Amino acid sequence: MTLEEKAALCTGASAWSSTPVEHLGVPEMIVADGPHGVRRAADVGTMIEASLPATCFPTASCSASTWDVALIHQMGEALAEECIALNVDVVLGPGVNMKRSPLGGRNFEYFSEDPYLAGELAVSFINGVQSKGVGTSLKHYAANNQEFRRMTISAELDERTLREIYLPAFETAIKKAKPWTVMCAYNKVNGSYCAENHKLLTEILKEEWGFEGLVVSDWGAVHDRVSSLQAGLDLEMPGPKPRHTRAVVEAVRSGELDESVLNEAVRRILGIVFKAAETSKGGKFDTAAHHALARRVAAEGMVLLKNDGLLPLKNPQRIAVIGRAAQTAYFQGGGSSHINPTLIDSPFKELQKLAGNAELNYAEGYSASGESNQALVEQAVQSARSADVALLYICLPESKES
Repeated sequence: MTLEEKAALCTGASAWSSTPVEHLGVPEMIVADGPHGVRRAADVGTMIEASLPATCFPTASCSASTWDVALIHQMGEALAEECIALNVDVVLGPGVNMKRSPLGGRNFEYFSEDPYLAGELAVSFINGVQSKGVGTSLKHYAANNQEFRRMTISAELDERTLREIYLPAFETAIKKAKPWTVMCAYNKVNGSYCAENHKLLTEILKEEWGFEGLVVSDWGAVHDRVSSLQAGLDLEMPGPKPRHTRAVVEAVRSGELDESVLNEAVRRILGIVFKAAETSKGGKFDTAAHHALARRVAAEGMVLLKNDGLLPLKNPQRIAVIGRAAQTAYFQGGGSSHINPTLIDSPFKELQKLAGNAELNYAEGYSASGESNQALVEQAVQSARSADVALLYICLPESKES
């Protein structure tokens, strides 16, 4: 490969694909957002205007509540089958950041506030997906745990805190499951951006833990391409980034960047690209079976906080069903993990199937924006007063979890 080809390989060709080198037989690699469904762009050249239909599995916050590693492995297998059908080589998940602030907009994408649970479930997820010849991307490495200035804040951590809270889930997944890729986070750790953090990417991840895959940036996380290569960031996404590619070429020619560093990144990228190419893509997946599996995970992940004898319901004849989420099912957050689901079960319609002769009375309860609406509140109160029992379906607006 020429110097220019090697530099280009280390940056994506589009929003969701790596750079092919056709005359050398190097194919492109297609990636898609996860972690609870395949968000495959209809056009890999766009940041996503529309994604292809896929099963929306329960989010990590729900699936973690199953405490069922075998079930998570099965979910991973199903995700891989959908990747194969949708021509995806690597699904961008799982996420194992610790839940340290309730205001974190992506908390729903992460398993737990507990490093042990997050790590063990990530192992099952990764093993399930990769057992079918599809890669995963363990993310967001590391300490990307709050919403305030999430892209730029510096997480200031002493070594013990880093090792006991923020890194163990990553370490467990790396050593036990060997994900094909690891995605670096946007933020800084102790003053250095994760994309340019030699201690995190090379000293700990590659040297100490023995990670053999490639390190990919979160989308737009690279600030200095030469510095990120020197730190151990192999693949920058998204692309193309001609300016960054030229900077790498010029840095090698000037002696600022040792070409052996670039060669190492190329080696790691090619290893995953060719591994992905070994899995034939195409075909279909069993939509109904995967939807049934998603329902099973959701059921196993439900948590009953308290029951003073009310449940199960004692044959009520008038049931008030209150809350927008009863009609418009709320089952995922917004943003990069938002799935275009193949099937959706409406809670209200499912209640109608099970309610027998009981009368169900629906009240919206609150607005889609989450802003106060007294008329909706009063309607809900009246509905509850006239019923034997009231079932509340209440959730945050999608804009708050994104």
